[in-house]
Amino acid sequence: MTDLSIYVHIPYCIKRCGYCDFNTYTPSELQDGATLEIVSADYIDAVIQELQRAPKDVVSTIFFGGGTPSLLPAKDLGRVITAIRKHNGLRDGAEITLEANPDSVTPEKLAEYISVGFNRISFGAQSFVPNVLATLDRTHNPDNVKKAVDAARAAGFSSISIDLIYGTPGESLDDWRITVESALALDIDHISAYALIVETGTKLAAQIKRGDISMPDDDAMADMYLLVDSLCEAHGMSWYELSNWSKPGHECKHNIAYWHNAQWWGLGPGAHSHINGERFWNVKHPSAYKTRVFAGDSPIHESEKLTEEQISDEKIMLSIRMREGISYDDLAPHHLERLANYKENGYVSLHDDRVTLTPVGRLIADRIVRELVM
Repeated sequence: MTDLSIYVHIPYCIKRCGYCDFNTYTPSELQDGATLEIVSADYIDAVIQELQRAPKDVVSTIFFGGGTPSLLPAKDLGRVITAIRKHNGLRDGAEITLEANPDSVTPEKLAEYISVGFNRISFGAQSFVPNVLATLDRTHNPDNVKKAVDAARAAGFSSISIDLIYGTPGESLDDWRITVESALALDIDHISAYALIVETGTKLAAQIKRGDISMPDDDAMADMYLLVDSLCEAHGMSWYELSNWSKPGHECKHNIAYWHNAQWWGLGPGAHSHINGERFWNVKHPSAYKTRVFAGDSPIHESEKLTEEQISDEKIMLSIRMREGISYDDLAPHHLERLANYKENGYVSLHDDRVTLTPVGRLIADRIVRELVM
């Protein structure tokens, strides 16, 4: 028996951000004139019913993502936690994370989330600069992030994270410095900083295609990454994965389970799972998902059994993203030969029988991985 991690997808947002390509829906996209209460009324029932298909291994992490999970009342999300505790059992000290929009929480609501079992919260701040938020089509007020963080700490959250995005069209290095320094000035334990990826079909992609705005060049993106890394390290937050920094003991255990290719089960539409070397994922639309679940059918859309070669390649791809890197034992001689050139140019370190990325090596991590698993 191994520990299981569970991801719970909450596919609802009040408004779709211009850069968003996630599997999320506004009430009006699902039903003309509908409210969140109408479209989500029986959603938690479906999630709990799907849980009965999951393995019964004890659970050590639960992550409610979306969408905007903090739009739903604590009692509804708490029903899922209670069902997991009954179906699987929870490890002592299990990490239970809520993704939240800073504008969607109040001190009372945060206290309720604590009461139903949450102990970690991740606020999607993205930026603290108004013109950058406007380009991203984000609706929250930067001032509300501090209010939300302070209220979460007062409510009793033991770990608080902030999500940031860099490389927004029109964002300068000074803008990015303001954002990172503003985040670090808060009472937080963890920062995730992701380079903006412009997905086809989004409002932002259309603006760029029309020439209304343009993306920063690669050098600017590299400078932004190195800046957040240096500022976090100076503030006592060490990087432990390419896009994540934390105070000691506040690493996100749920995401580490992904990077270690452990066992996880995804509940909800579009959610992915990985069990015993097999990957599978659910139908994406909430209505199709609920129809299948309530009919007693599996919501799984597709699956794949990983080959030994795929498992080996994924171990390399995921492990090298981590601070501890990858063991020589997991590499073939030809891998080490290819890495020798990167070591000579200062992109990787080879020591203590492990391969780790240097700060500049992290900038080209994808290229290094491609050469190793080609």
